[in-house]
Amino acid sequence: MKDAFLTFLKKYRDAKSGLAAVEFALIAPVLIALFLGSVTLSNALIVREKVASVASSAADLVAQSTQISDSGMSDIFSALNALVFPYSTDGAKIVIASIISDGKGGAKVAWSDAQNTAPYSVGQTITVPDGLITSTGSVILAKIDYDYNSPVAGVVGNLLTMSDQFYARPRKTAQVKRVP
Repeated sequence: MKDAFLTFLKKYRDAKSGLAAVEFALIAPVLIALFLGSVTLSNALIVREKVASVASSAADLVAQSTQISDSGMSDIFSALNALVFPYSTDGAKIVIASIISDGKGGAKVAWSDAQNTAPYSVGQTITVPDGLITSTGSVILAKIDYDYNSPVAGVVGNLLTMSDQFYARPRKTAQVKRVP
């Protein structure tokens, strides 16, 4: 009886059939999770860089002008959407505003335009870093909020909102005017 049991254990120990399948079954979930996690992380980092690029480009494009019209703003938003490509622009909430001094050390909105969200109200008080606006000057504020949804959201995670804002001083004038 004892010899039969030892013989069975030796056969069990020496058996190799199915071992690779068992090892793969144990390792596969970890490998799949690592792969999906790396895809999600890579895409999220790319989108984060695009968000920063959109914010700086938006402020810079407006700051190059002396005045901006509705068609000019439409062109700028089209250019910003091209920067986000190949990712969806539906999740990109972009606000561009001209911020002027309120004469009391604060700042207020002179004009604003937006895509996929509401623009700031004219005269609305905005908090900006100290010393950014001179008493006769202005700055262009570009703010973006992007709702990033991973292509493997059901497996890895849910919605992630990325935000950035950028200030630029007008280059050719003290304040960029908004014209119809």
